[in-house]
Amino acid sequence: MLVHPQFDPVALQIGPIAIHWYGLMYLAGFALVWLAGRWRINNGKTDLTLRDLEDIIFYGVIGVIAGGRLGYVLFYKPAEYLQNPMEIFYLWQGGMSFHGGLVGVIVVLLVLAHQKKKTLLELGDFIAPMIPLGLATGRLGNFINAELWGRPTDLPWGMIFPTLGDGLARHPSQLYEMALEGVVLFALVWWFARKPRATGQVSAVFLIGYGLFRFLVEYTREPDAFLGPVLGSLTMGQLLSLPMIAIGLLIYFRATNTPTHAQKP
Repeated sequence: MLVHPQFDPVALQIGPIAIHWYGLMYLAGFALVWLAGRWRINNGKTDLTLRDLEDIIFYGVIGVIAGGRLGYVLFYKPAEYLQNPMEIFYLWQGGMSFHGGLVGVIVVLLVLAHQKKKTLLELGDFIAPMIPLGLATGRLGNFINAELWGRPTDLPWGMIFPTLGDGLARHPSQLYEMALEGVVLFALVWWFARKPRATGQVSAVFLIGYGLFRFLVEYTREPDAFLGPVLGSLTMGQLLSLPMIAIGLLIYFRATNTPTHAQKP
């Protein structure tokens, strides 16, 4: 049995300014995406430029934050925020949804694709292999904050979260998600994207992989107390992951007969 280290969520305090670990994890994630994207550009995996990558990351940050917050509001606490709409902007109180953030990024990519005379799936295939890097750092931030903990377990690596005060050993589901949605998914999509693929297939593998991993990990993650299971034993995270899997499968098989990505010589 393990005990959560109870990290101080504030990494650095400079006078009235507090720099939180969770914010640093977001910055680390975007930095890793930039480094991986630069490698893909320099190694001829795309005809996009470094400026294109920087545009995708800059506007992608906006999409992640706006979409993630609105997704949390709409998917998880619509009635509460309808009564107190100003609290939608209280980002420091927490509350973000990956699925909402994904929608926000898709909207951003749609706009950028039009500007750069590309298709949504072409941009998606470029950025998809790097997204798990950001997911990994985000889940590490969840672990540092001792949030999104798992369900009770008697497994030897079960972890007690003292802030809960119940003394129960729980699955460290944040680390499961970091491993599956981050490290394993990154290895899978990066490996798949190493060769030219039909347009849309790299994006599809990411959608299918994330959806499957998230669906499985939800069985070890404690449902939100204010929401609980929403359909039988299924959680909101599982319900939102099912369309990802279905859309990913549709894109993958429809892309089978389309041309592969152009590569630099």
